[in-house]
Amino acid sequence: MKRFVSHAVLVGMWVGIFGLGFLCGSITQHRADAQGVGGLLEQAGKMGGSMGTVGQLGSSIVEMQQHVTGLQKNLDTLKGIESALTGSK
Repeated sequence: MKRFVSHAVLVGMWVGIFGLGFLCGSITQHRADAQGVGGLLEQAGKMGGSMGTVGQLGSSIVEMQQHVTGLQKNLDTLKGIESALTGSK
């Protein structure tokens, strides 16, 4: 019984420590802002060597993500039009 209680206390302490860390981390968490990334990637793309290659790859990924976002908006618009024409939701 003593062993069970000691294990329960130990697990409770770990859960408490994790919960406190999670709470503190969520309070001080900052939102990510990717607006400045494009300029940094362009500068890195102008550099030579592997850093330039990584910068070009990053710029391509950002550009592809913008295209995917635009396509998703177009699909949502088309689905709205389709549901309006067919009368379904």
